[in-house]
Amino acid sequence: MSEAMRCKWAAGGNKLYLDYHDHEWGVPQHDDRVLFEFLILEGAQAGLSWSTILNKREGYRKTFSGFDPEEVARYDKATIDKLLQDPAIVRNRLKVESAVINARAFLEVREEFGSFDAYIWRFTGGKPIQNSWKTMKQVPASTKISDAMSKELKIRGFKFVGSTIMYAHMQATGMVNDHTVNCFDGSSYRDEGRKSVKA
Repeated sequence: MSEAMRCKWAAGGNKLYLDYHDHEWGVPQHDDRVLFEFLILEGAQAGLSWSTILNKREGYRKTFSGFDPEEVARYDKATIDKLLQDPAIVRNRLKVESAVINARAFLEVREEFGSFDAYIWRFTGGKPIQNSWKTMKQVPASTKISDAMSKELKIRGFKFVGSTIMYAHMQATGMVNDHTVNCFDGSSYRDEGRKSVKA
């Protein structure tokens, strides 16, 4: 697949980066564990490049119990201190502690709504938002939907869930399709005729 047929942000990336663009970014996700995984990863990215996080993804998978929120919610101070010594992840105390806090809040949401999936997809009416950007410069860093999502998550006790982070989460989990129109992924999604709602 030529770089010209991918979104500009993926051009020139390594195989890990290209595989993520081609097979994950913008694909609707409804598995709670995957949704939790991206909460951790997007929060960890704050101030860093996404390629840095992708390169550490397997390290996160190993150290954060396969992204099992029930396991992560049980992490105590000793566990957190141990994680902060592991070079396989971003060793930032606030980010690591927020992952544990978010796991606990995640479980509370799941208890209330039956699943985190049922809760988070309410913000788009249960359907992916289909955009038709011609260039990546048109893609917003946040929207009114991510603003509302961020505000409510913060009220529920989540950390590292600013509007920009949550919009990135929406992109990663397919709640919004921001593949540009000349990208083979974006074209294929639109060709499938998925129903859309406005951002």
